[in-house]
Amino acid sequence: MSDFDALLFALDDEGGLGRHMAEHLGIGLSPHEIRQFDGGEHKMRPLVNVRNRDVHVLASLAGDRRLSANDRLCRTLFFIGSLRQASAHSVTAVVPYICYSRKDRQTKGRDPVTTRYVAQLFEAVGTDRLVTVDVHNLAAFQNAARCRTDHVEATQLFVDHFSSDSRMARLGEGELVVVSPDTGGVKRADRLRRRLADHLGRQIGLAFAGKLRSRGVVSGPDRVLGEVDGATTIVVDDMIVSGTTMARVAAALVAQGAGSVHLLATHALFTPDAATLFDDPSIDSVVVTDTVPPGRLGAAEVGGRLVTLSMAPLLAEALSRIQSGGSLTELLHLDM
Repeated sequence: MSDFDALLFALDDEGGLGRHMAEHLGIGLSPHEIRQFDGGEHKMRPLVNVRNRDVHVLASLAGDRRLSANDRLCRTLFFIGSLRQASAHSVTAVVPYICYSRKDRQTKGRDPVTTRYVAQLFEAVGTDRLVTVDVHNLAAFQNAARCRTDHVEATQLFVDHFSSDSRMARLGEGELVVVSPDTGGVKRADRLRRRLADHLGRQIGLAFAGKLRSRGVVSGPDRVLGEVDGATTIVVDDMIVSGTTMARVAAALVAQGAGSVHLLATHALFTPDAATLFDDPSIDSVVVTDTVPPGRLGAAEVGGRLVTLSMAPLLAEALSRIQSGGSLTELLHLDM
């Protein structure tokens, strides 16, 4: 019998992340009903008694061809509302990818700050806690939310991936450099660098590129600042969408003599344009997690260069510790 004394619902679990989390927790997913009505409206409700129970709701809010980000957000909010209506003791929203996290500040006159509006919507339906994974701007998100928040990082998954014996044999003993694709991601890249250096017991370099974005158009980088000549380079970002930025960084690295280029991103928000990443001979591998359901690009498009790491064990352990009062800091090695 499992020690996890809470319910777990997984909304639209196409990738099986919720099912795998439930397996790690030693429980079954709680059933729910989704009904579509004429005119595009819907209804969602739990099919088990939630009265006085702690409830966790897993929902990744990335839009796709079937449901938009708005659809997924609305469904999740309404379902949480139905849980509170049914007298759940507490509701934790587990949102591996939270939509609108990139719009966290005003960059032009009269701009919206949509990150804050999304946080307010979760609070309005009675969410007690938000659990997220590698939010685009963590400080902005935490400042926007008034309910309790817990943030899970995928850093250790990437460290374990590159520290495996087979992977290290392919990387060799040469210079390793972690690269941020822009100045805003330098702290993220440095966390990975420090963690990987500590795990491998060797020096690892840090480099970064620069880019400009205006009206949705990305320009640069044509140069990477840092010593990358002959090095194995690991480019890390929170998400890949069209892949434009990653492709530009890879080209700059190769032009400056990098020996190999590996791309890392937590959220694989692949648009059709991202398929060009897997045709690019300068890119050796693309490593992502399953925070967003897989399958946005077909097997023929990605070939053998896409590696998908499962967040299920880490998220399941995080929920277990939240439920039992354990330490997330120790789980995520945040005190390093």
